Amino acid sequence: MLVYLLVACDRLDEKQEKKLKRNLPDLQAALQAYVDENEAGNVTLINDCESDDCEDWQLGISQSVKKKVQLKTPVALFNDLAKQFSIDCEVGSIEDGERDPVSYFGKQEGQGDAFLIGEYLGV
Repeated sequence: MLVYLLVACDRLDEKQEKKLKRNLPDLQAALQAYVDENEAGNVTLINDCESDDCEDWQLGISQSVKKKVQLKTPVALFNDLAKQFSIDCEVGSIEDGERDPVSYFGKQEGQGDAFLIGEYLGV
């Protein structure tokens, strides 16, 4: 199953948008480092942040998973990013090029749990 984890860039207030824009290079660097470290795991960077409007941004990763345990590392990464940068995250599956969100976690939503997310995804 192909899953994605994204930084939730929509429904932000002005203060959150400014903080996200300020932290964008650090977030991109952290995600790129994760992708580089997990090349064998078929991890791909999602980095579409060209728009001036944060709501249009897509920033995160996609990754193939077969077992719940494979969600542990990316969920931990996004939990750490959520703490460090005060962001929320969206997780879901990708089927036929369409994203289907199953859960949100992070600063506002609380810490993500890889096992529960695996249940939501049906892994």
